[in-house]
Amino acid sequence: MTNSYKMNDNFLWGGAIAAHQAEGAWDKDGKGVSIADVLTAGAHQKPREITDGVIEGLNYPNHHGIYFYDTYKEDLALMKEMGFNSFRTSIAWTRIFPNGDETVPNEAGLKFYDDLFDEMIKNGIEPVVTLHHFEMPYHLVSEYGGWTNRKLIDFFEHYVRVVFERYKDKVKYWITFNEISNQANQAEPSWVSDFLIWTNSGLKFSKDATVEQRMEAMFQAGHNELVASARAVIIAKEINPEMKVGAMLNVAPMYPATPSPADMLALQKAKQLRDWFSDVHVRGFYPNELEKLFQRTGWHSDTTEQDFIDLKNGTVDYLSISYYASSTIKATEGKKPSLDDPTSISTAENKFIKTSDWGWSIDPDGLRYTLNELNDAYPNLPIMIVENGLGANDELIEENGEITIHDDYRIDYLRSHIKAVEQAVAIDGIPVIGYLSWGPIDIVSAGTGEMKKRYGYIYVDLDDLGQGSNKRYKKDSFDWYKKVIASNGEQL
Repeated sequence: MTNSYKMNDNFLWGGAIAAHQAEGAWDKDGKGVSIADVLTAGAHQKPREITDGVIEGLNYPNHHGIYFYDTYKEDLALMKEMGFNSFRTSIAWTRIFPNGDETVPNEAGLKFYDDLFDEMIKNGIEPVVTLHHFEMPYHLVSEYGGWTNRKLIDFFEHYVRVVFERYKDKVKYWITFNEISNQANQAEPSWVSDFLIWTNSGLKFSKDATVEQRMEAMFQAGHNELVASARAVIIAKEINPEMKVGAMLNVAPMYPATPSPADMLALQKAKQLRDWFSDVHVRGFYPNELEKLFQRTGWHSDTTEQDFIDLKNGTVDYLSISYYASSTIKATEGKKPSLDDPTSISTAENKFIKTSDWGWSIDPDGLRYTLNELNDAYPNLPIMIVENGLGANDELIEENGEITIHDDYRIDYLRSHIKAVEQAVAIDGIPVIGYLSWGPIDIVSAGTGEMKKRYGYIYVDLDDLGQGSNKRYKKDSFDWYKKVIASNGEQL
């Protein structure tokens, strides 16, 4: 069996970032405060704090990012040099509507993305654009309570219509909500679950909130987001039928800790708790197990008949996914796994899988497994991989008078994952249409706020405080990925 395969000629090769992790200029040209702008710096095992507004004297890494707002031409030129034919970024909602509830958009924000997309197109790079990537307006949280409030559906619809009209001839591929399924399990209140539901939905719970209250809020916010996503699909088809609108999921594969019936049931329930987001996105209706759960608990009360019409008419054109790590599931001791009680589902260590410096499992075979699993669930629906990469503490060194970064560990990681994608396509027949790694240039980490957790082929000389020369340097992986793209995946 060959080690690598050549992908088809229209396969999308590139990379992906998010506006809030890269652009900086957090208060420039009329931009409002987003929920990312109130996240302080953290570190591995040190949570980022969600503050009540921006507090002077605290370190907010997203305020500076990598200054992409000013350097995007230089950065896109480097991506063109690598051979990128696609690049995923996001629109900061707060650049278009600073508070989220205005009637008239901010022209300066619209103009920035005009210029950004024009520069991408000039360089032969297809824009892939996310509408809601962990940075909704903070005002929609402080004034309206976040995505549990149905008013946000209308605000999002207005925002979407404005940007679809503006960029209808520049952007073909759109993504509605980034990693919408992240928030699914609110069983164990912790900084992780707090961070995930904050970035997904702008929800912040009191310390005494029960699991039931958290789950009810998650289901309501998730429903409102799915309706908003469906309306975006409908609007896109009205404005330009050639536009493609996709869902975006975090698809960490799940394995049972043991073949015991209890662990197998826990695995099944864990998947059902996560996968209803993709089911509704793709099929346009809720799966039976969720309908029964809502009947038992009353967790899904604030809906309308029009919601379900919109969901049916606004199914997505493709799936986009992030893939980083797998998880292993077991039944919580003394409990029978149930959707009614998510604390009955736990995670376990998998001794067969290595982990990164940040404790994330490294499981390339899991990517092929996941692609097959998605195709089994949603046959022949195109899949675009829009995040996959290794966060590592790269060392910038000087050799023979030149600055260099040796990152063979990243090359090994990406090679094994791309190989898994190629096998899924060439052997299993999975309709994967693109591979956009995360992130092609070093950016601020969403989870920790660090710069030292680096993913890029391009090193950015900034530290965790945003200090440094901000110069760009090519890592060894830069030339490696350039060869991969030039050979259409044949040379790994």
